[in-house]
Amino acid sequence: MPSVVGLLEQHELAARRRVDGLREEADRIQAELASAEQEWQEWAIARRRVDTVLAPHGDKTADTEASADPQDADAPSAPRDAAKPKSQVPTWREGLAWSVLSVDYQRMLKVLADRTRLGQGPLTCQEMAATFGMDVVPARVEALRSKAKRLAARGWLAERQPGQFTLATGVSGPDGGS
Repeated sequence: MPSVVGLLEQHELAARRRVDGLREEADRIQAELASAEQEWQEWAIARRRVDTVLAPHGDKTADTEASADPQDADAPSAPRDAAKPKSQVPTWREGLAWSVLSVDYQRMLKVLADRTRLGQGPLTCQEMAATFGMDVVPARVEALRSKAKRLAARGWLAERQPGQFTLATGVSGPDGGS
């Protein structure tokens, strides 16, 4: 007859395996969701651009519809370069200020700028999660990795070795000019 402690250990092991399996599935779904959201945003941009191109020259409706977000109808207008939640990451160019990015992206750039200033090397997403005080679990790390990859694809970060990120050449201070 098995001991009570042995039975408890078996149940604990089974529960831990189930949690690990669900975490893996959640990570897979999170990655798939990020990809689907990106595709959706690209199609929305394409549709708005086509609407703008096809609108009669005197008709400003397409421009208004393309830039208006129905959820922001009552919100006061923000400065043109201010970042909005869920905003896209623009391609970096000389003089572009960090303020065009969401707070999360700015936070990542600040940590990497500090490391560059201190002469420290690249940072992994696990190290970033720990720096931000997050739980270093696959879901958090993958969310950071997705953001870092997006910043790298748009020229804000460089990934000279897989999974290790630094500021891209030319990207420096938050004001975009220093």
